[in-house]
Amino acid sequence: MRTWSAGLAGACILLAGCGRDRADDLPGTLERDRVELVAEVSEPIVAIDAREGERLSTGQRVLRQDRRTVDARLAAARGEEMQARQRLDELVAGPRREEILEAGAALEAARAQALAAEQEFTRVGALVAKQLLPAADLDRQRAARDAGAAGVRSAEARLQLLVRGTRAEQIGQARAALVAATARASELEVTVGRLDVRAPVPGLLDSLPYELGERPPAGATVAVLLADGLPWVRIYIPEPLRAGVRIGTSATVRVDGIDREFRGRVRYLSSEAAFTPYYSLTQRERRRLAFLAEVELTDPEATSLPVGIPAQVRITGMPGGS
Repeated sequence: MRTWSAGLAGACILLAGCGRDRADDLPGTLERDRVELVAEVSEPIVAIDAREGERLSTGQRVLRQDRRTVDARLAAARGEEMQARQRLDELVAGPRREEILEAGAALEAARAQALAAEQEFTRVGALVAKQLLPAADLDRQRAARDAGAAGVRSAEARLQLLVRGTRAEQIGQARAALVAATARASELEVTVGRLDVRAPVPGLLDSLPYELGERPPAGATVAVLLADGLPWVRIYIPEPLRAGVRIGTSATVRVDGIDREFRGRVRYLSSEAAFTPYYSLTQRERRRLAFLAEVELTDPEATSLPVGIPAQVRITGMPGGS
């Protein structure tokens, strides 16, 4: 996260505006990379295991949020995953032998009923022909005969369906459902793990915005870590010197209270001025522009330097530089 300092930029404007032709020391402040740890979900903080100013190692827990709600959601997701897995196994295995035997017996029963209906239809037809029964009885028996024949066809189709087994499309759908259920469970497992907010890199715990028992909203920053390693200096480069500075340009840095210089190099350089666009300024006014830059220290001895200390940067190879 890069923020601009109006005070530092103002100092650079004064340096540039006073007619100084040499790039002497550019003022800045010593900084470190900030790592913001955010809340995965909106749950109360139930434990705080570190304090501001404490040095943390990688993976060390900073705080813990209540996990009961997410645990319940994870249990439900695992149940859905198990159900989807068993459904897939059932389809892959296909129908049981007992189911096929049952379907065969149902087909035999349907054939017997159809045969009886056919014989009854013949008998009633003969009686109707002799005018011993009304024609309506023959119609009802014809319907029973047709229903019996349809029952046979249905039982045959049912048996054939079981014998052929499960369709490939059904197995594919079951596999896709299992993949989706597994993904949901895995996502919730990650969420549960992130309820224990841990330091991703070693560093100094700079701030804890929330107290024990508070419920931060999802996505809110719950801890700020200043990463270990070499610090860097935020400066503003005056417009007359901007063309001679590039990423990787060497520099020397002096820190207040330390009687030595540290080696450094430019690691970031803004392509846009911090103030009024150049095309609306005269040549004289353009000297008041400044460009945000970051100079990282490369001396191993600078590792222990604290943040916030004023520093002066001298760009190597520039007028006034070493």
